[in-house]
Amino acid sequence: MKRLYLIGGPMGVGKTTVCQCLKKLTAPSVFLDGDWCWDMEPFQVTEETCRMVEENITFLLKQFLGCSAYETVIFCWVMHQQGIIDSLLAGLPLDQVEVCSVSLLAKPETLREHIGRDVERGLRTWDVLDRSLERLPLYESLNTEKIWVDGLSPEQAADKLMSLHGLTGKTK
Repeated sequence: MKRLYLIGGPMGVGKTTVCQCLKKLTAPSVFLDGDWCWDMEPFQVTEETCRMVEENITFLLKQFLGCSAYETVIFCWVMHQQGIIDSLLAGLPLDQVEVCSVSLLAKPETLREHIGRDVERGLRTWDVLDRSLERLPLYESLNTEKIWVDGLSPEQAADKLMSLHGLTGKTK
């Protein structure tokens, strides 16, 4: 049986890094970051671009789920509303797929630290912190399992993700 990990969380919580670790732990697996589908210049959030991005993500996830080379498909994105998760799942063939929907969460201090490192490296700007903190409370009401990453390495967070579903990680 295939496994699909849907990993949500606010910007800066470490979704991409944790998913890269999870990909190694669950090989043969494939990882899709929803942000890759939004990498456009200029960045435009319109009804049309939102629909296009969601359709592209659904298409890619279907392709990965249908490919016999991968047992595990990992997807991460800022999924702060249940409707986003439900919409993605509604478009996927899930009859032989175990879905693991998880929100990675962190205290505001941890988000500030993570985003600060990204700002220093030129990967983000400080305005991301405000948007991330505004969305943080929204994750509590989602139908997802919650993992607080404060004080955890990305490898430890990936191990916790696996242990939620009875799997054993390979990191210490």
